[in-house]
Amino acid sequence: MDSARRVLLVEDDSDLAGMLARLLSDEGYDVEHARDGQRGLHVALTQQFDVMVIDRGLPAIEGLDLLTRLRTKGIRTPTLILSARGSTADRIDGLDAGAEDYLAKPFDVGELLARLRALQRRGYEEAQVLPLGTRVLDLDSRVVRERGESASSGVPLSEREAQLLEVLARRPNQVFSRADLMVRVFEDAGSEVVIDTYVHYCRRKLGREVIRTVRGVGYQLGSA
Repeated sequence: MDSARRVLLVEDDSDLAGMLARLLSDEGYDVEHARDGQRGLHVALTQQFDVMVIDRGLPAIEGLDLLTRLRTKGIRTPTLILSARGSTADRIDGLDAGAEDYLAKPFDVGELLARLRALQRRGYEEAQVLPLGTRVLDLDSRVVRERGESASSGVPLSEREAQLLEVLARRPNQVFSRADLMVRVFEDAGSEVVIDTYVHYCRRKLGREVIRTVRGVGYQLGSA
């Protein structure tokens, strides 16, 4: 995967959170720690993460309530619930709240890391809300919107505009040649000129910085 891996850890046990932060950092994750559900809600709505690890027994906002709020706000980041409550009923509650995985405490460190890798792969392949600089590309609604805002407040895209931005957003560090984009997005077009046309359309709607031109090579996701 091309972009840096970011994990949001929402855990109020300072000893456990410290251990997990060190462990995940050693594995190459950029860890953001929130000590309660209210802080976790704010961070998840204003920053982009590859995966989230959320404890259930959180102060301010309980873990499953936090996850439910995030899902209703359109945050689809793959999430693992980490909890001392590990009965079958508890696991069902976690999955029904929107979690992709559930791991009971005490847990095996190797299993936790493997589950996070699997969640990251799944999230990358299935994500319908992709980071686009400071905003997100909502593929279901085909809009670019601010994080945490509804689709109705976003900038609408045509089908081709959304497809072009999706290709770039799923590989943000990759530079795509015009030949690559012809195959992936504009296969039925007769000329590579159509790529420049749709880059222009996207920039007109979203700002010039949304797509970066790499001279002599092609195009890459920008910073807008």
